[in-house]
Amino acid sequence: MDVGTISILLLLGMLFLLMIGMPLGFASGFLAFGVLLLKFGPDLLFRSFGTGPLNILAQRMYGLTTDYVLISVPLFIFMACLLERSGIARDMYNSLNTFMSRTRGGIAIVTAIMAIIMAAMSGIIGGEVVLLGLIALPQMLRLGYDQNLAIGTICASGSLGTMIPPSIVLIIYGLITETSIHALFKAAFLPGFILAGCYILYIIVRTRLNPALAPLPEGGADVTGADKLKALPGLIAPLLIVGVVLGSIYGGITGITEAAGMGCAAVFLLIVIRGELSWDLVRESLMRTFKSTGTILWVTFGATALAGAYSIAGGPAYVANMIVGAEMSTFVILLTMMVIFLFLGAFMDWVGIVLLVMPVFLPIVLRLPIEELAVFGSIDPVHVSVWFGILFCVNMQVSFLSPPFGPAAFYLKSVCPPEISLTDIFKGFLPFIGIQLLILMLILLFPAITTVFL
Repeated sequence: MDVGTISILLLLGMLFLLMIGMPLGFASGFLAFGVLLLKFGPDLLFRSFGTGPLNILAQRMYGLTTDYVLISVPLFIFMACLLERSGIARDMYNSLNTFMSRTRGGIAIVTAIMAIIMAAMSGIIGGEVVLLGLIALPQMLRLGYDQNLAIGTICASGSLGTMIPPSIVLIIYGLITETSIHALFKAAFLPGFILAGCYILYIIVRTRLNPALAPLPEGGADVTGADKLKALPGLIAPLLIVGVVLGSIYGGITGITEAAGMGCAAVFLLIVIRGELSWDLVRESLMRTFKSTGTILWVTFGATALAGAYSIAGGPAYVANMIVGAEMSTFVILLTMMVIFLFLGAFMDWVGIVLLVMPVFLPIVLRLPIEELAVFGSIDPVHVSVWFGILFCVNMQVSFLSPPFGPAAFYLKSVCPPEISLTDIFKGFLPFIGIQLLILMLILLFPAITTVFL
């Protein structure tokens, strides 16, 4: 069967299997076998077992899943789980709140700053939204903060782990595309903090224009310099963890995996020093780590098999020739890819998107005229895959808030008051989605933002 027909059947098959509720990992694995069967037929496929397409597929999957850097994923997840169950994050929130007590919208700003620090500690998204929902949401609602502002701040800020290193999204992208993860971390640093800064700027401007959205807390003016000095110890542990993880990576002391291990050790040691260590804390953290890692690995197995089977069938070359031969401008091609990412992100997990789509899209981007990639400014051909990876991460930022299946909404719903519906939560996302799309367009037009530190 020709690759064009296989591509159509693959798309329809994926939509059907996801609609009936089949997990992405199993759906991808099933379709991978179907693609090979349609392309090579049963005789060639099974007769060449051990030397043919099935063997190539097995080698591809084995190579990815035994990559040393992949070990960093469960380590970062374990670190995030330990932080979520210890008092380190809560103490950090209280300390930051003391410093911002006289600022209108201060609790929302503190929530965003706390999310930035937590993202720089572990790079995990779901745990941050849940933790901020437990700590910050009740306090903001109690003080009369606008519900939409509180919800949007928590979920948008809590998803910054996608962008700010050490992002697991960047690690998986680097593994799949064979792009330097160290370079991706450096490239994501400025865009990640620009996005976070825009969230904080929005909160400040919005609460100044409409003070009723964020009433000042009673007694905030009574906070003295001595109170702020007493609050400083609450920031020591988080800053130490950030220093250990990012300092060792950017300082060239260790690789990504070793930095993740050092981060876990630092968090564990701090928990022991603070007297919070217990068997329940460790067991619950390990169980959540196993579940999250298992989910990622199953999706990785299935999606890698499907991407490999489609590549063997000639799919990426077919799609590349079709897009490049459509006589569209480079900017329109890139814009089309961004729209596809946003559409897929509303229905599919980011792991599946990066594993399934990147083997098709990235080769197309690398074939586009370099002089047309940067609409304003220039970009080194070596850095194209890095820049495209950052664009992908911003798209995934949007996907975490996009209805109908935005994960951040369901994470928050699990811990928010029952009177707040999913519709209310998605309504609070709208201004922050607008900010994310603005940053996406900024990075698309000005690639130099991602190459400043390369």
